[in-house]
Amino acid sequence: MKPLDTRLLKYAKAAKGYIVFITVVGTLSAVLVLAQAISISSAISPVITDGQQLADSMPWVFGLVAIVLARVALTYLLQSRAHRAANAAIIQLREKVLDHVAKLGPRWLARNGTDTITLITRGLDDLGPYFVAYLPQLLMTMTVTPIALAVMLYYDFLSAIIAVLTIPLIPIFMILVGKLTSDYSAQKLKTMEKLGSQLLDLIAGLSTLKALGREGAPTKHVQRLGKMHANTTMQTLRVAFLSGAILEFIATLSVALVAVEVGMRLVHGNIGLYAGLIVIMLAPEVYLPLREVGKQFHASADGVAAAEAVFEILEEPVPLEGDQPAPELARETVLIDDLSVAARGSWAPANLSAEIPRGKITALVGPSGAGKTTTVMVLLGLLQPTRGRVLIGESGINLEDVDLDQWWQQHTWVPQAPAILPGTVRENVLEGRDIPGDKLREAAVATGFQEVVDKLLNGWDTMVGHGGIGLSVGQRQRLALTKALLKDTPWVILDEPTAHLDAMNEQQVIDTMVKLRDMGRTVLVIAHRKPVVDAADHVINVETAPATPSEIEKYPELAQTTIEEFTLVSQPKLLDEEAL
Repeated sequence: MKPLDTRLLKYAKAAKGYIVFITVVGTLSAVLVLAQAISISSAISPVITDGQQLADSMPWVFGLVAIVLARVALTYLLQSRAHRAANAAIIQLREKVLDHVAKLGPRWLARNGTDTITLITRGLDDLGPYFVAYLPQLLMTMTVTPIALAVMLYYDFLSAIIAVLTIPLIPIFMILVGKLTSDYSAQKLKTMEKLGSQLLDLIAGLSTLKALGREGAPTKHVQRLGKMHANTTMQTLRVAFLSGAILEFIATLSVALVAVEVGMRLVHGNIGLYAGLIVIMLAPEVYLPLREVGKQFHASADGVAAAEAVFEILEEPVPLEGDQPAPELARETVLIDDLSVAARGSWAPANLSAEIPRGKITALVGPSGAGKTTTVMVLLGLLQPTRGRVLIGESGINLEDVDLDQWWQQHTWVPQAPAILPGTVRENVLEGRDIPGDKLREAAVATGFQEVVDKLLNGWDTMVGHGGIGLSVGQRQRLALTKALLKDTPWVILDEPTAHLDAMNEQQVIDTMVKLRDMGRTVLVIAHRKPVVDAADHVINVETAPATPSEIEKYPELAQTTIEEFTLVSQPKLLDEEAL
């Protein structure tokens, strides 16, 4: 990312006001720096050159105290505003990324979901130092440095020329060192994302590994990733310390050149003490913002790398959405016309044509991997067909032309892993709706969830954790079915609702499906078990087919994998590979 990337202003509106605030504060700081140098010189030089009493310089001393207090107040104000601006900008970037990845669809999330989670949590947290430390100093170089240099030019032309000639050395070394540091920071982010994604997958499957007695198998691999992340971080810190020392040396040497030159001219009487003191005190202030930019660049490099990764996600093109009003599904049927979706060298589904009648139970059947869930994603508008289309109603409106927000409002989707938020059982079922208790109990009895509630310690007011922690997988499924029964949407889509249930509870789910149909609602169910299929009024067989070489050439997405391989990323050259 550039020192001040305009994309940051585009995606994080909070940064705009903050930059204006920094510019104003920087200008005031520059004025106070000049006032401080003049006050010190005015207080000291008459005492040394004219033998003036210290008491005569007290007004300047009091003015100096006021200036110092004002600079402290400005620094405090800048720091407090910086933290608030950083938090606001990070929140805005997270919101935009979450909204954008939802539009990119489930296929993109399947490949990049875990890395994106790591990026918008731990990764974007590193953007704080960029706002708090780096950005203010960067803008200070545009206010304090030019103003201090202009005053030096007024009082001593030769010292200003020395400063002008030496100032470019700091940005040159900053660029050289910054390129190496940015590479390490990008590498650190990659290893952190890789470690985070694999840890998330490991935790998700830990119960299965435990059941198989293989919970210790990934230990060495996780240790290797952790060591790689630690080595990358330490390498970045080494470069930061070395580059900081280089910049400090250059700045100190430049200030020393000005001080020595002014001192020699003071001895020979070629410059007055008043002007000489002002120049000597302003010289460090000329270089200070540049030194701080170089020093703080390394503190913010990780956040800059994370912001760059965020911008790459936000610039991913999203499928075009329609703007036609969505037809009322309570009155219309849906037609799948020759639907094919590319999936890793094959079509899943392949050439699917079927009608989904309204007010009936329709079962999608077929072997695993045939594309049943993909078909549902297309029907929901979450995936674009590679070939074919979905038509709605007698007028044959193409789903691609329909406003998806209106379309989604007519659907209730119950996936295999229902979304359950931390809170009470009642809050998760009602979702803020005002539903009478007798109607709630009727729905729970119909799905068999009332039996679950009766056994809970606090009944409907029992707290559950994220994802339904505190409930079994089957209980979570029945909770989701109860919620679906209470919603008044014309379509209900169920993804293998009986996968985790025994025969008795399976029958309750089937009875719920029948009840939904009797209420006039269209039920679309992905089914493997025979009893569920037998309960359906209409069955659609979903099949897959291999892609031909000519099709792969015509549709490049057929050659793309949908599951990212867990490969170790390469390390920067300065790392000791034998230590990994």
